[in-house]
Amino acid sequence: MGRKWSNIKEKKAAKDANTARVYSKFGRKIYMVAKDGEPDPEANQALKFVLEQAKTYNVPKHIIDRAIEKAKGGSEENYDELRYEGFGPNGCMIIVDALTNNVNRTAAELRAAFNKNGGNLGVSGSVAYMFEATAVIGIEGKDEEEILEILMEADLDARDIQEEEDAVIVYTEPDQYHVVQEAFKQAGVTEFTVAEITMLPQNEVALSEEDQQLFDKMVDALEDLEDVQQVYHNVEI
Repeated sequence: MGRKWSNIKEKKAAKDANTARVYSKFGRKIYMVAKDGEPDPEANQALKFVLEQAKTYNVPKHIIDRAIEKAKGGSEENYDELRYEGFGPNGCMIIVDALTNNVNRTAAELRAAFNKNGGNLGVSGSVAYMFEATAVIGIEGKDEEEILEILMEADLDARDIQEEEDAVIVYTEPDQYHVVQEAFKQAGVTEFTVAEITMLPQNEVALSEEDQQLFDKMVDALEDLEDVQQVYHNVEI
């Protein structure tokens, strides 16, 4: 794993000073997942996962409760979960996950964000093959040896373990996310610095200063879109 998760979180934190945007995106996701399944996280693994991720972004309880209550209330509001793929400056690769109630609007807004910043939308499959879905779990207060011991006692494996400045980051298979996290909880871990399933690039690329500026503008424009939930890329951080 080439990228340091602490660097990614720092960059996200700087961009997410406008927390209303982050809360809105989580509110929409929580509502959709609760509406599509049970509004009880103990009976809905997808909801449980989103709530755990929301906790690492400090989403307030009232935002979460409001989204779940909206789902319980039988709201007719519906969203489609879509993935877009495209290219940025100098051919860097970008994946955008969106939740939308208007596919035409979302596609037009994404296309504009790409085109105005030296990129273009691609067809399905043009980029995703260079990324790998990965569960990422960050733990504070334990070193790599302790983490390995917990995994071994639970008879679990990890793709990779990296000790960073403030946490140990565990990378594992997406379908192992819940069992790995549960093993840490059983070992006394109560909070996680990161807990999500992400798309990690197989290889990273470095951009020139000019291309980096265009790329940063593109990512900002994409993340500012109401329908966009997540942006993944293969640019070196």
